[in-house]
Amino acid sequence: MVDRADVVVVGMGPGGEEVAGRLAEAGLDVVGVEAELLGGECPYWGCVPSKMMIRAANLLAEAGRVDGMAGTASAEPDWAPVARRIRDEATDDWDDRVAVERFEGKGGRFVRGRGRLVGPRQVAVGDEVFEATRGVVLATGARPWTPDVTGLAATPYWTNRDAVEATVAPGSLAVLGGGAIGVELGQVFARFGAAVTIVEVAPRLLALEEPEAGALVEDVLRREGVDVRTGADLRSVSHDGSSFSLQLGDGRPGDRDGGVVRAERLLVATGRRPDLASLGVDALGIDPQLRALPVDDRLRVAPGVWAVGDVTGVGAFTHVAMYQAGIAVRDILGTAVAAADYRAVPRVTFTDPEIGAVGLSEEAARSRGLAVRVGTAQVPASARGWIHKAGNDGLVKLVEDAERGVLVGALAAGPAGGEVLGLLTLAVHAEVPVTSLRTMIYAYPTFHRAVEAALADLHDVA
Repeated sequence: MVDRADVVVVGMGPGGEEVAGRLAEAGLDVVGVEAELLGGECPYWGCVPSKMMIRAANLLAEAGRVDGMAGTASAEPDWAPVARRIRDEATDDWDDRVAVERFEGKGGRFVRGRGRLVGPRQVAVGDEVFEATRGVVLATGARPWTPDVTGLAATPYWTNRDAVEATVAPGSLAVLGGGAIGVELGQVFARFGAAVTIVEVAPRLLALEEPEAGALVEDVLRREGVDVRTGADLRSVSHDGSSFSLQLGDGRPGDRDGGVVRAERLLVATGRRPDLASLGVDALGIDPQLRALPVDDRLRVAPGVWAVGDVTGVGAFTHVAMYQAGIAVRDILGTAVAAADYRAVPRVTFTDPEIGAVGLSEEAARSRGLAVRVGTAQVPASARGWIHKAGNDGLVKLVEDAERGVLVGALAAGPAGGEVLGLLTLAVHAEVPVTSLRTMIYAYPTFHRAVEAALADLHDVA
């Protein structure tokens, strides 16, 4: 039998839950379908628990900065309270009962299972078929992607989920991937005593950000004892029952120990990709081998079908999924909708120092043919950076479209990089003229003062 509803939402991560909850509150009959935990990756294995890990690791680092500034201090790393906090405070021991009750309290119907399109507005979940009279929203997120490396698939490697669920910190850890997840978790476990090696095939860490960001993080990690191998040629991975061995190409600069990295645990953090094939998008005439669902500026995939979140390929961030959810909800309800605008998507890598970025990098701006001016300022050279002293690594970099006189991108790296980013995100989003930014009053002494210094440094770069 076919069960009818106004809207069927497939995938109840942050974006899907937001769409389903708001539509249910608006009085629609909404079915929310989720195969795993309602709430998705972010509250159970991503944003929330990982930042608890980072907070704990940063406390250890701060304890190590007391000497010479505030007396003496020592801290003994203990993973047990971190694991306990994640289990008790963040995830309810990976139980989504509260989230399900919250959604059902809004009037929604929750179905546990994997949803698959079997028609333009039909979703099958096991033996049940739901038909949506108003529309279907696809919000199935993305899954960890594992590179095709000889031997890797046969080993008991970690994904980010295993790292978050760990009850004991490993004695040694190899991290495959030098993106945001890899460097965040690598720094965390290093601060909890693990011997950490980060293996990245790209020439630098955080390859999608400004080169200065990757260089800064690499320098800090190396000073903290992390072995960073960029430009690595990973040939194979093996596991002997107790430890991993990663064979790197011979004869490359920086190769040590015969090019073999050994570790108790291996974290694979090489990115995430949507799984369109299992979603049944071929029912919409869409190639299931695509990297993301094609959507228009109102998040429409096809008539009566919308998509939000990672599955759209527009930045794998909770805040993007929530932003898209708002657009999709208004479009489904038939209210006024502003087209999706991704010019000022903020992103933060929560290392210490934090790496905040928004908009275009210098290279990306140039590739679009813009007349680029660049300004930089070093955080340690600012008054607040000088006062902060220990742990004050960071910089601000601004990318200006010189013809229009507005910022199109910015980097805010430092002890509060993600917070300083707020000002710069507003500047890029609202296209605030650089002349106006220069007339602002920046509170003294704050980390924001580095923005003023970077504005003063804006100049043409050949």
